[in-house]
Amino acid sequence: WAAYVLVFIMLALVPFFNDNPFTLNQFARYSVFALLAVSVSMVWGFGGILSLGQGIAFGLAAYGMAMTMQMQFQDPISDPIPSFMLTNELTALPLMWVPFWSTTAGLILTFAVPTLFFAGFGALMFQARVAGVFVAIMTIAMLTAWYSMAYDMQPFTAGFNGITPPLNFQIFGGEVDPYSPSAYWVCIGMLTGLTLLSKAMLQSKFGTIVQAIRDDAERVRFLGYNVAYYQIVIFSASGLVAAAGGFCWVMLTQYVSPTALELSFSISAVVWAAVGGRMSLLGAIIGAYLVNGMQSYLGDA
Repeated sequence: WAAYVLVFIMLALVPFFNDNPFTLNQFARYSVFALLAVSVSMVWGFGGILSLGQGIAFGLAAYGMAMTMQMQFQDPISDPIPSFMLTNELTALPLMWVPFWSTTAGLILTFAVPTLFFAGFGALMFQARVAGVFVAIMTIAMLTAWYSMAYDMQPFTAGFNGITPPLNFQIFGGEVDPYSPSAYWVCIGMLTGLTLLSKAMLQSKFGTIVQAIRDDAERVRFLGYNVAYYQIVIFSASGLVAAAGGFCWVMLTQYVSPTALELSFSISAVVWAAVGGRMSLLGAIIGAYLVNGMQSYLGDA
C-alpha cells in the first residue's frame, strides 16, 4: 500500500516540476493507458481471464464522452443536430443521442453502458463455462463487431472520420482545458481512486476466491462457490476501469474514432500489463508508462 501511495503522490506532483502544456497532456495520456493496463491486470492477472476485448469498454465510453461533449456545443433551438449528421442527410437527432443533451445523463451512460455490456457479455460466456483461449476468441469477435458498427454507422457515429467536439469538456460551470494541470489531475485522480479500490477488492475474500478460480476453477466449483458469478463481477469491474480510460481519453484529445475499437489497441494493453507484471496493478501501471514513454522518446529522437 505504501508503494502505491508513494507512486501516486509522485505522479500528482508532476505539474509542480514541469508545467509545459504538451508534456502534461502527454503524461495524462499515459495515465489513460495505465487505466487500461490495470483493467487487463484485474481480469487476466488476477482473474485468469485473457480478455483481448478491453477496448470495447474503452471505445464505448469514449463515444459516450464524445457525444456528451458534442451535445454541450449544440443548441436545442438553433443548432440541434451535429454537422456530420446533416452531411449524412439526417433531419432529426437520432434517439440514441437524445439523452446526451443532459451532461449528467451523458456521464452516467458513459460509465454504465460499457459496464453493463461487460456484465451481460460475461454472463453469456461464463455461465456456459467458456474458458481459456475461447474467451480470447469471443472477445476478439465482439470487439470486431463493435468496430464494424462504429465504422459503418456513419450517420450516427461519423464513421471513419470520428467525432470531434469543438469545445473543451464543460462541467460545474467551468471547462477543463486538456493541456492544463486540472485535466492532468482529473486523470491521475481517476487512476488513483480506481486502482486503490481495485486493490482493496482483490485483497478481500472476494479477491481470494477470484484468484483461486484462476488457479483451479473446478476445485472452487466443487467447494460450493458459484464460479460464473465471480468471473462476471471481475470482468465487469475491469470494464468499468477501462471505461474510465475512455472517458479521460476524449477529455484530453477531444476526438474519438473507430481506432479506439481496433484489435491492435486492445492487444497493446495486454502487452503493457505483461511488461510490468500482470499479477500486480502497480506493475501494470509502470508497464504502461514505461512502454509508452519509450515509444514517445524514441519517436521524438
